[in-house]
Amino acid sequence: MIYLKTAEEILLMQEAATLVSRTLGEVAKWVAPGVTTARLDTIAREFIQDNGGRPACLGYGGFPATLCIEVNDTVVHGFPSDYALRDGDILGIDTVVELNGYHGDSAYTFAIGNVEAKTLQLLHDTKHSLSLGIAEAKEGARLGNISNAVQSFCERRGYGVVREMCGHGIGRSMHESPEVPNYGRRGIGPILKAGMCICIEPMINLGSKNVVISNDGWTCKTKDHKPSAHYEHTIAILPGETRVLTTFDYIQEALGDRFI
Repeated sequence: MIYLKTAEEILLMQEAATLVSRTLGEVAKWVAPGVTTARLDTIAREFIQDNGGRPACLGYGGFPATLCIEVNDTVVHGFPSDYALRDGDILGIDTVVELNGYHGDSAYTFAIGNVEAKTLQLLHDTKHSLSLGIAEAKEGARLGNISNAVQSFCERRGYGVVREMCGHGIGRSMHESPEVPNYGRRGIGPILKAGMCICIEPMINLGSKNVVISNDGWTCKTKDHKPSAHYEHTIAILPGETRVLTTFDYIQEALGDRFI
C-alpha cells in the first residue's frame, strides 16, 4: 500500500533529508586516499547522533554499519572495513537517517584521485540519469516513466542497468511501497500522486547488468567486476510540483572543484 504524506509530514521528511545530506557532506571532507571505509562509517555515525538523528541502516535486518560502502565493483550494500582508499578508486556511499520518526535517504559516488576517464564518465552519466528520472516524477504521471528515463539514457551509452536492486517509497519506514526500478516502460506502473515520497537511485554498471551477492548475504557486486556507480535522492510529489528533499550541495561545498 502506498502511503501519501500530509504537508506536515513532508516537512518532517525534509528535516530528515537535510540531515542525511549534511551527513554525506561531512563524510565528503574525509574521502581521500589512505582513509579507511571504517573510519568514514564512524564519522557518519557520530555526526548523525550528534545532530539528534538515528543511523537507520545500523542494525537494519542485521546490517552492521551506518554506511553502505560501494568500492569499485560493489553495486550496493557493502560493509565498511579496514580497506584504505586508493588513488583511482571510486567510492559509493549510501545511507539513511531517521529523525523525528521519518527517514531521509541519499547516495553519492566519489572519485578518489585520478580515476580512469571511462569510469569518470560513468559517474557523470549515472548522476545525469538521476536528474532525468526526477524530471519524469510529476503528479499524474506513471512511475514507469521514471524507470524508462533512467534505462533508456544509460543503455544508449552502453551501460548495464541493474535489475535486482531498485529505489523505493520512504517515510516512517526506510522502505515503503512502491518499488522504483531503474528499467521499465513509459505509461505503466502506479500513478504518481501528491503526497508520495520516493527514492530514485540509479545503480549503473560500466559493463554487464548482471550482479552477484557475496557470502555475507548483503554485498552486491558486478558479475564481471567492472565498476558500478550509484546516486540517490529522496523526492516528494506535491500538487503541481516535485520537490527534491535531499541535496548534493553539502558534498559540493566539501569537495570544491573535485565535485562531479
